[in-house]
Amino acid sequence: RVTIDGFISDDRKQQEMLQQIVETDGVKALILSINSPGGTTTGSEALYLSLRAVAEKKPVVAVLGTVAASGGYIAAIGADWIIARGNTITGSIGVVFQWAQVRELLDELGIKFNEVKSAPLKAEPSPFTETSPEARAVMEAMVADSYDWFVGLVAERRGFGSSRARILGDGRVYTGRQALEAELIDAIGGENEAITWLQEQHEIDADI
Repeated sequence: RVTIDGFISDDRKQQEMLQQIVETDGVKALILSINSPGGTTTGSEALYLSLRAVAEKKPVVAVLGTVAASGGYIAAIGADWIIARGNTITGSIGVVFQWAQVRELLDELGIKFNEVKSAPLKAEPSPFTETSPEARAVMEAMVADSYDWFVGLVAERRGFGSSRARILGDGRVYTGRQALEAELIDAIGGENEAITWLQEQHEIDADI
C-alpha cells in the first residue's frame, strides 16, 4: 500500500520506493491510496511514469479518498483500475499558471522597481511590471502544451477519443458518482473493493 497524500512534487524518495516495489518479488500488487489536490506538472509526470513502471510488472489499483484532483487524478490514471467514494472530489483535468501583480501597490508605497535583463522575455511574467502581450503569449503556449499532454494521458488511459477527453477535461471537478458516469473511474467503493478486484482479476490472495 502506497499513500499519495497532499501536494505532489518531484519526490526522488517516492520514485525510489516505487522502483523498489517493481524489483521486490514479495510484492504481488500495489494498492495506491490517493488523497491529493494535485501539485506540479513535473512532479505529477514523474509519479505517473513511476506508477506505470510498477504496472508493467504488477497490478496497480488506485483508491481515491476525499480528493484526487489534477495531479492526483494523473496519479490515478497511472493505475490499472480506479475506485473512488461516491463523494470523492476528482477530475480537475487542466493546467494553471498563476502570478500576482503588485505594480500599483508599489507605486502607492513609493517603491520603484529596477532591473537589467538580457532579453524582454527573461524572468517574465513578473509581479513588479505589467505583463506584456508577448510574455502572456509565452505563458499561454506553455500551459497549452502541458494541457495537451494531460488530455493525451486521459485519452490514452481511459480509452477516449481526443475530443471526448477535451470535453471532460475542461477543468471542472467531479464527484465519484459523476466520474463513474463519465468513465473517468471504474467503480465506487474503497480498499475492500480494491482487494476484491485484485483477487478476482489477478488471482491475488485477499489475505496476502
